[in-house]
Formats: sequence, C-alpha cells, structure tokens
Amino acid sequence: MTTWTLPTASGCYVVGPAPGGLGLVLHHWGGPLEDDPAPPTPPRRAASFVREEDLLPLEATALGTRDVHAAEIVARRADGLRGLRLEIAGEVALSSDDDGGSHLVCPLADEVAQVDVELHLRSHPAHDVVTKWAVVRNRSPHAVELLRAWGGAFEAPTGAGASVETRHGAWSRETTPALVDLPAGTFSTGSRQGITSHTAAPVVTVRPRGVPDGDAWSVALAWSGSWRLAVDVVPFTRHVRVSGGPDDESGVLTLPPGGTLTTPVLAGLWAHGDGDAVAHAWHTYQRALARGTGPEHRPVVYNSWYATTFDVRVEHQLALADVAADLGVEVFVLDDGWFRGRTSDHAGLGDWQPDPAKFPRGLAELADGVRERGMRFGVWVEPEAVNPDSDLYRAHPDWVHHVAGRPLRTLRNQLVLDLGLPEVEAWVVDTLRTLLTSADITYLKWDMNRTIADGGQTRPGGDDWSWRHTHAYYRVMEMLRAEFPHVTVEACSGGGGRIDLAVLERSDVVWPSDETGPRDRLAIQHGFSGVYPAWTMSSWVTDEPDLLDTEPVSLDFRFVVASAGVLGIGSDLLAWDDATRARAREHVARYLRFRDVVHHGRLRRHGSPDGAAYAVQHVLGDRAVVLAWRRGDGALAVPLADLDADATYRVAWGSGAEAEHRGAELAAGLAVPWGWGDCDVAEVVRR
Repeated sequence: MTTWTLPTASGCYVVGPAPGGLGLVLHHWGGPLEDDPAPPTPPRRAASFVREEDLLPLEATALGTRDVHAAEIVARRADGLRGLRLEIAGEVALSSDDDGGSHLVCPLADEVAQVDVELHLRSHPAHDVVTKWAVVRNRSPHAVELLRAWGGAFEAPTGAGASVETRHGAWSRETTPALVDLPAGTFSTGSRQGITSHTAAPVVTVRPRGVPDGDAWSVALAWSGSWRLAVDVVPFTRHVRVSGGPDDESGVLTLPPGGTLTTPVLAGLWAHGDGDAVAHAWHTYQRALARGTGPEHRPVVYNSWYATTFDVRVEHQLALADVAADLGVEVFVLDDGWFRGRTSDHAGLGDWQPDPAKFPRGLAELADGVRERGMRFGVWVEPEAVNPDSDLYRAHPDWVHHVAGRPLRTLRNQLVLDLGLPEVEAWVVDTLRTLLTSADITYLKWDMNRTIADGGQTRPGGDDWSWRHTHAYYRVMEMLRAEFPHVTVEACSGGGGRIDLAVLERSDVVWPSDETGPRDRLAIQHGFSGVYPAWTMSSWVTDEPDLLDTEPVSLDFRFVVASAGVLGIGSDLLAWDDATRARAREHVARYLRFRDVVHHGRLRRHGSPDGAAYAVQHVLGDRAVVLAWRRGDGALAVPLADLDADATYRVAWGSGAEAEHRGAELAAGLAVPWGWGDCDVAEVVRR
C-alpha cells in the first residue's frame, strides 16, 4: 500500500492515493504510529445517491469531483463548462526542505476543463502544524471563474459530529470563546469586510462531542482579507471536514488563459489535552513564523494617545517622555494627530507629512529628544485610510473603494484607499519610505480603523477587490521588513480587526483590542492567548474605565493584566502623582525581570476571568511566573506544572512575601496570598 508520511513534533500526518486516482485521502492525523495505518473506508452505502468520493476524507476536492457535500474549489469556465473532475496527473513527490521539514506535492488535473491543481502539504518536526495550499493553473483558451478557491481541507476523526470551539466578538470584545455542538450539517464563520474582522477569528478547534479534553484538531487560515471557514459534518461518517479560504460570497477570482493562482495557507494541528495544550501547539508553530521573539521587537512602549489625543505639541510630548523614561519605558510612540491638517478625526488622513504648525522642524526634533532620554521613537500611521477633507482625496478621489454613481459611504469620517490599485500601492510604499527616513523612527504602529464597504468598484470587473487589496498589504509589510529591519511593526485594526497567521508572520506585535479597561481586557486576553502567543499581545496600562465589567480595580491590577503580554503604558503620565509613578516604576522593573518567561514560557490558565479568581502561569526551564487576579475574597491555588518535582524553588510574591517549596508541592497547588488585594504576581526560581 502506497502512503506518504509527514512527521510532526508529536505525531504524524499520513496520506495515500484515493480510489480511482481522485487525489489524496487521509489515512492518519494524530499521534505516532508503530505500523502503517489502514486505508480509510467509507460507510456502507445502502443506495446510489452518494458516491464514495463524497464520503472519503479527501485532501482536496472540487465541485464535479465531490458532488453531494461541500468542495473546496468551485470553478466555471467562460464557455459554460462547470466543475472539475480532479485526478492525480503525475508523480506524487515527498521531499525534505532545507530546514528539515517535509513537503508533499500532488499534481491534480481535469483534462477536459484543462485546469491543473497542484496540492501542497508541509510539516516540520519542530511543531505539530501541517500546512496546506493549492496552486491553480488555467491551461484552457477560456477564462476560468473561481467561485470558491480554497486550498484543500482537513478531516478530523471526531466520531459522530463534533464540538466546535470558535473565537467571535465585536469591536472591544474580540476573541471571545464559544462552543457549538454540531451533530450534523455545516457551521460557517468568516468576514466580508475586507479585513480579518473583529467579529470572528479565522480559527476553529474540533473535538468529539461532549469531551472537553483528549484529542483535539485545530485549523486556522492565514488570510487577512474577506474569508470563510466551514466545518462540515456528514451524517453517519466518523469525521468532520474543516476547510476555508477567501470569502466565496462577496468576491470572484478569475483566471485568464495561462493564469495561475496560489490559495492562502490553511494550517491544521493535532494536540492531546485541554485548551492550553492546543494553545501551546499553536504558540510553538507561531514562534517558527516570527522573525524573532526577543525584546528588540517587543519593547515596553509608552503611547501618548490618551494623554494628548489630537492636541500634539513637541514640548508636551517631551514632558511625557521625561516621565516615561524615568519609569523604564523603552520606546515612546507618538499616536494620531502629528500630520498635516489633523486636528480631529474629520480631516488630514492621507496627508502624511508632519504638521508644520506642530512640528516646524519636522519629526526629527521630537525623535532626537526621545532618543536623548534613552528611548526609541515611534509613530502611528493609517496608510490605507483617507479623509474626504484631505489634499490626497482632493487630488485622487478615484483611489478609494466605491461604487460608481452611488454616494460615498464614510465610517469614522473616512474612506478606504483601494490598495489593490498599483498606483495606490506605490504611493503607500513611497509615503512610508519617506516617513521612516525623515527621522530616527524605529517603531511603526499600522492601524486600519474601518471595514471596506463597496469594495473593488474602482475598476470594471473588480470582484477580486479583497484579494488584490490583501496581497498589496502583504507586499507593503514585506517591504518594511526587508528595507527597514530595525523598525518594529505593530499591526492594528481598530483593535483586533486584522489578526491572523499571515499578519503574525509579517508583523512583530498586534493590538488585540481597543478596550483597555482591565477586567474587560483580561477576558479578551484569555480568549486571545488560547490561539495567539503572549509575545505578540500588546497590552497597555491606561486610566480608561471598563465598558462592561465595571468593578473597580487597583493600579496594580492594571499592571498585572498588561504584564501578561507585551507591556505598554497609555496613561496621562503628567497626571500621575509621585506615589503612582513610583509604583509604576516598580511594576516595569519587575516585568523586565520576567519578560522572557512570559514571552517564551509555556502558558497554562486557571479559573475564569469572570469567576472568583483567575491566573495564568508561564514556565520556562527553571523559572516560572504566576499572574493572578480576583473578585472580592476569591481564593485560588495554582498548580504549577512543568517544574522538577524534586527540586527546591524560591517563590517571591510582588507584594513582598517569600517562601521555598519543593516542585511537588508547587504541582499540588500554590496558594495566592493576594498581597495587593485584587491581584498578585509570583516569580518562581529554582534554588
């Protein structure tokens, strides 16, 4: 029996040829195997209404190959030929990558339609993720419309139906976990907004119904435009099919004769354990995506937005910088309000030159002053947006996404530039190059504060608007990485509106939410960390109240919440008294001591953010950090896993208490003393 095995860190992914040569079929996805797995067998069919290929766990299908149940590619030729009958059309090749990974390429083709689909699978022994994508080629003399262009699917052997975990939300409520019981049918989630969206995160995790731990299969889409993920349960089978790609309801991709398209990557992992085991598997893979996870691109940031809003003055910014430097801040970021004509959110977007009334000597004066205080300097930009009241829009009204003949629709008093137009992409690249070479700028916060309405109507046949816009965004981000490697890039979209694997690969940190109220933010961070890692999670201490959970908290509580990721401060520092500044200075110094543990250690979560008490722990070698919060007189004992049971550890609480414990004692549970009342921090070090 011919099979191909792609090893992973904890197991393997095994495929073989499907009956009739209709592509590849999954044999095994899970832990290690001692013997070759048996080939999959479809359920016994009592009637002829469903073909075998509709029931087998095929790696990639098309409408025309799989007729009854959902397929990943839906194609229609301009001459009316619809569907693809894909068959293996050459040698299936499994090779080793230069970095030690495995790469499988399976050539598929429909010789009648003259369309090729080259399916790619890749794994690596350093993590448990298998990635999958497809290259579609049109060999015919006719244009081919891809009504759906997804790069394959993952089949998870969950048994009858599945329990589906998703991340949903809204602005300021991102990455809220939810469970869906799916005995049969299709669960679908996604975005039609031209960005990843606040409404849903492109990742789902499936398990056997009613089983909260044990085997889990999680699938994420690396795509930052409009998208969709679908979980399909076929009745009376023993597996669930997860597929996804660009949204297939708000756009069509067209391949001209000779044209080629590469689908976004779909990533899938198997893990055994609870939600923290799934999180750890994702975090391990995401470490491989990042250009690095050290402090050089994850600094302690001060951002001046809440202190100044649009009232930006050099002397005021430098006064804030004096305090920020004294607190131990590493980067000072100038937010909105610095560029020409920007006195409110009604004007100026698009005119990215320093406002001469605010910066008569350009940004260099402030950048140099910040550097003299021992910090790096950064700025906020929103290069995809434009205000109607701007010189850019007055010069190029045809550059925005719009429908000809219809009134323009603004959100937040702004429109969105069609980045998919070559001239717009070139303008954005030139604008950022000019900005980053005008002063000593080493931190860039890229924001995107609205969805894309009326997308793609800037040219005839613009149904691929999201595809073009997203790929141009990637090219600009890659330009920043290549030409300005010293610049830290923070990705933001009105909070967490554009976070996915593709963004994590091209940025250093992301802004999970505009909600900085600490109890609400704690809930957001809980959901975020179940999918994405702490070293990407920009988190600020501010003076802002919570929107939903309004129970009062201390300054300590705010700092402990922010210390669970990449620490930032956004308060009006000039309004803090000496005691508050001294307390903040202590928290920053403490965070700098254990930052590497939070960013590189294994995460485990205990309790619930909306319960009586909640804690997160990070363990890295012989060190650990526990961050804990509570309501009222809530109690919590944190079982510290991943330590040496026979070793002795010194436990130092932020509130001053110290003790020594054996690793076995800590594994049984470390009681939180709550020395700060509503929170506490423990640094654990092996003696």
